[in-house]
Amino acid sequence: MKTTFLAAALLCSMAAPVAAQTAADPVIMTIAGKPVPRSEFEYSFNKNNADGVIDKKTVEEYVPLFVNYKMKVQAALDEHMDTLSSFLQEFRQYRDEQLRPSYVTDGDVEREARKVYEQEKSRLGGKDLVRPAHIFLQLRQDATQQAQDAARQRIDSIREALRQGADFAEMVKLSDDKRSAARGGELGWVGPGSLYKEMEDGIYPLSVGQVSEPVLSPAGWHIFKMLERKQLEPFEQLKDNIVKAIERQGVRDYIARQKIDSLVKATEGMTQAQLMDQRAEELSAQDDDMRYLIQEYHDGLLFYEISNREVWDKAQKDTVGLEQWFKKHRKQYKWDEPRFKGIAYHTREAADVEAVKQCVKKLPFKEWGERLRLTFNADTTQGIRIRVEKGIFRQGDNALVDSIVFKKDTLTKAVKNYPYDDVYGKKLKKPEEWTDVSGQVVSDLQEELERQWVARLRERYTYTVDKQVLGTVNKH
Repeated sequence: MKTTFLAAALLCSMAAPVAAQTAADPVIMTIAGKPVPRSEFEYSFNKNNADGVIDKKTVEEYVPLFVNYKMKVQAALDEHMDTLSSFLQEFRQYRDEQLRPSYVTDGDVEREARKVYEQEKSRLGGKDLVRPAHIFLQLRQDATQQAQDAARQRIDSIREALRQGADFAEMVKLSDDKRSAARGGELGWVGPGSLYKEMEDGIYPLSVGQVSEPVLSPAGWHIFKMLERKQLEPFEQLKDNIVKAIERQGVRDYIARQKIDSLVKATEGMTQAQLMDQRAEELSAQDDDMRYLIQEYHDGLLFYEISNREVWDKAQKDTVGLEQWFKKHRKQYKWDEPRFKGIAYHTREAADVEAVKQCVKKLPFKEWGERLRLTFNADTTQGIRIRVEKGIFRQGDNALVDSIVFKKDTLTKAVKNYPYDDVYGKKLKKPEEWTDVSGQVVSDLQEELERQWVARLRERYTYTVDKQVLGTVNKH
């Protein structure tokens, strides 16, 4: 089974050379000994230079980016990352999401829509659909006799007012159902089984425009007005709306899964995974876009994993390397204005203002947050003693810092129950350690690791580009 899956997973890299032998899809370049057909390069170029892309590239500018990408994927293949169970699971999950819709036709969806229609028709049992409005007075089932009598008296008075000519739309403002009251009391289209039986018994005998006598349901008292009633329309008249509704609910995926389950049961000895492998192979042979979409995710996963290992995650976790990088390139990290590195805090007790400072005075900045939490806020049963905001602040980031550190005439807002405010830290003209500009330092180190990695890949793998074929991209 594993061998079968790997064959399908690597379908694109196997199928591409076959396509590349045709005159209609010539080889545009060869990377690490593997030919790349023009159609594959075009798919990638067009997708990454579509409308809305800010940094669009020319075909010539895109070539080195594409070559680097393919070399990174090849490096991942050489490391056998495509055999890892985590990779296989994630790749198959995405691939199957693209394949499942191919099992579903519009006819399948229409048949499902007709099932929904027939179920609704059966539920109605020949009765009308009705569109009532109501005035509702809520009454708990455990209400006292006094509350019951008061509710009955109130609903009777509303009914009497309506009998005397009061406008239903005005009286509905007295309803406890505020949501429907905002719509004039309208409950929408309903049918049998949608409401309490007592409500339906009070609604269905009404003709259009007629107002009911008070009706008691398990929820409370109602007075209904019939706004409209109709027979269920023919299926063809409702089909489009039903289809749209069930598609929003994921009916295509449901149908696909049902079909796939049936096919697996009907095929002795074939697993669902093998069935989907076969489907991927069939569709990839028929449709270049599907073939390259599957390859895009397959290679994209490998690209992400190896880039994370060689560059992204490697730089973020290498604190020693980050510190060395910062020391070596310290001059390039500057601020256009001073920063305040410290905390702005609020306390319940006056004594804690100084206690906070003493708590962190001799600690590295990165340890302040945890030490303050353990010292002042660990015992939540006693309440939170202090509120703290820690960071590297510039003017405008924090009103308290602006007022105390940057001496700005800034209105600070008091924190409820924390009447004592202060700041602690130091004002810096430039970064003093790499963590002060961690985002920029990490990014710069990643960029350097990327440059070194690409250089190694260019030494490891060879590539050639057919400039004549390159000149025909999107022009054939």
